[in-house]
Amino acid sequence: MLVLFSLMLALTNSIQAQQKTPSPLPTPTPDEEDERIKVFTEEVRLPVIAVDQFGHYDPTVVPDDILVLEDGVAQQIKSVRRIPANVLLVLDTGGELSGLGGMSKRTNLTKDVAIEFLNKLREDTWVEVMQFNNSVDLLQAWTRDRPATLKVLKTKLSSGKRARFADAVVAAAQQLSGRPEGSRHVVFITDGVDTPGGRIERAQAIKQLAAARATVHIISYTEFVRQEKPKQSKPDSIRQVPTSHDPITSTDPTQPPGTTRSPAYVLHTITFDPAMRRQRKAYEADIVKSQQILTSMAEETGGQIFLPKTSEEMVEQAREAAREVGAEYVVTYRPKRPLASADKGEYRRIEVASRRVGLTLRSRRGYLVPTQPDRKN
Repeated sequence: MLVLFSLMLALTNSIQAQQKTPSPLPTPTPDEEDERIKVFTEEVRLPVIAVDQFGHYDPTVVPDDILVLEDGVAQQIKSVRRIPANVLLVLDTGGELSGLGGMSKRTNLTKDVAIEFLNKLREDTWVEVMQFNNSVDLLQAWTRDRPATLKVLKTKLSSGKRARFADAVVAAAQQLSGRPEGSRHVVFITDGVDTPGGRIERAQAIKQLAAARATVHIISYTEFVRQEKPKQSKPDSIRQVPTSHDPITSTDPTQPPGTTRSPAYVLHTITFDPAMRRQRKAYEADIVKSQQILTSMAEETGGQIFLPKTSEEMVEQAREAAREVGAEYVVTYRPKRPLASADKGEYRRIEVASRRVGLTLRSRRGYLVPTQPDRKN
């Protein structure tokens, strides 16, 4: 009996020993933890647009199809994958000036182009909508709800006398900061002309957007507004506009009634007002500079600028812009020269080439090494 009791006591002690709380896992040393973070943040995510010989999205791209050079050094590609795009649509609805030919950007046309673009995006695309005129306004936060976004475009756009382009560029950079890197897109429908008096210079604003590492596509008004407005076929008749119609004398309290220093003449509905002509000429000069800046923005980030001359071309090129967004892959690699060794503000040049016949690739020209890599990206 005593032997049986002893055996039962030994068995009980053994079971209790097995039920004790296991020892906690060893805490990683600081060096091990730092290495984990370094490996994670050293990955570069490079957006690459890939199309076949017909200009359509190529769904068959693999790492061996792509050559990536960083500062002239070939990189070992880790992965090539497609993730849902995040598209920020930025609409210019202010400062509707006309060129010498009488054409001007129009809010209704901008709306039609934006709707066509939205309708051609893939269903899994995240979209946010902003407009800028006298100020910058967020009309629709990030969503995949296509009907809700279409309703916003149809009902919420409004015009203004000014165009705060630089302020809108800064706001775009801020809105993209929380989206997954490698899938960030900004699509501007604009002439790129900035009304003086904004909170930031255009060049500085563009630098902030470049730091957001987004692909920029631009459907530009810069060629559209330089076209000749279609003329009505009526007999020529020139007449002087009454003094009350002259914008100079009508707003100048020092002029006596019935006098004018700058007569205006009208051919049908076209006014030959010297002051207005100077304004239109100055606007076209701004347009030329703006087109150069917009082109550089798009090409530097791997995007594209579209330069339609008619409203029909604008709508068609909105469809093409949507195809561009849908044809993008995310290529990842760990740079052979570690990011941790980069100098503050260092810029690294990127070249991307296709290793497969019939495949065309396009990507950004380079990237600014972040001083404090974001662990989320």
